[in-house]
Amino acid sequence: MPAAPPPHAGGMPHPTARTARTARPADVLAVAALAAAVPVLTWYAVGDLSVQGTDLDHAYRAPELPAWADAGLVAAALLAAGLAAARLLRPAGLLRRDRRWWGVLLPAAATGLLAGWGVRVATAGVIGANIGAGLVLLVGVPLGGALLLWAVGRAGVLLRRPASTT
Repeated sequence: MPAAPPPHAGGMPHPTARTARTARPADVLAVAALAAAVPVLTWYAVGDLSVQGTDLDHAYRAPELPAWADAGLVAAALLAAGLAAARLLRPAGLLRRDRRWWGVLLPAAATGLLAGWGVRVATAGVIGANIGAGLVLLVGVPLGGALLLWAVGRAGVLLRRPASTT
């Protein structure tokens, strides 16, 4: 029987082609599912931001969905977020094996928060001009785009590099 390779710095076994892989496809899918669930859950948590009154102006009109579709969308987002978090945070999960993935998950989640909140602001019924919708377009969209580009770029880098041994 061949002897195991000696431990290297830090007392951990030397990474091999099998152990050096940082993320499995299911891990990457869990990160994506969590990032996709955050805007839906934020949208639901923020709620309608329209002012009270009649004859309201809208910068953008939200699509009219039946109540069952709203509930189903939120339930699916909660389920996806719960399953993804359970996969990522379990003792052998990606975020515990390789903490560098927090640099992907946090910007992706921040993008989702901006998106969910921004949709509620942009579709709010107001009296007069919806200045918040303009601010979302001028500040929120570029910021969310930059955060999302960072998350995708960082994920690409991490998928090409071996896992950190520290």
